[in-house]
Amino acid sequence: MHISFYFNTVDFLALKFSRSHKAFAVRYILVALACAALPGLASAQIEDYTFGAPPPGKLMSKGEASQLATKHDVKDRTKLALELMSIRLTKAEEFSTKGEFQEMYNELGAFHALMDNTLDFLYDSSRGRDKNLDTFKRFEMTLRAFAPRLGVIRRELPTEYDPYVRNLIKYLRDARSRAVEPLFGDMVVPNRRT
Repeated sequence: MHISFYFNTVDFLALKFSRSHKAFAVRYILVALACAALPGLASAQIEDYTFGAPPPGKLMSKGEASQLATKHDVKDRTKLALELMSIRLTKAEEFSTKGEFQEMYNELGAFHALMDNTLDFLYDSSRGRDKNLDTFKRFEMTLRAFAPRLGVIRRELPTEYDPYVRNLIKYLRDARSRAVEPLFGDMVVPNRRT
């Protein structure tokens, strides 16, 4: 119904009843409008919100953890971690094409765990040292190559798996930013005299 109808009704009631009745009529009409609008708002909210699958556990396998623990050199460990991440992402792509989305989801959780672990390791190993900056750069460049692959996986997902993969892509972008931050420290390099 149109709002003008309600205002015409209020004017009609004003002519028939006293001022106190007019206030009551206005309140009654406002409550009626609110009650009429509530079911429409509730159904719109339910349609907009999709229930997603719970996020997978960010767990890497014991074999991956032991392989990473054996590497003490920062560059070697980062290379190994990037290889393991690539393997996990390749498996996730295979599961996605087969339609085995729960297995794909678990692979992405392990990928996420490896990314977090590697970034934390790089920050811990480079405290106060600039010699690992090329390792940060290598890590960021490889993460950049992973982003389109995650986008392809996301394109073919059912809607319940989409929220986590979308957040993983955002987290990958944030991890790339964190990996680049040490390259742009606050130290000023003096000009060379020629």
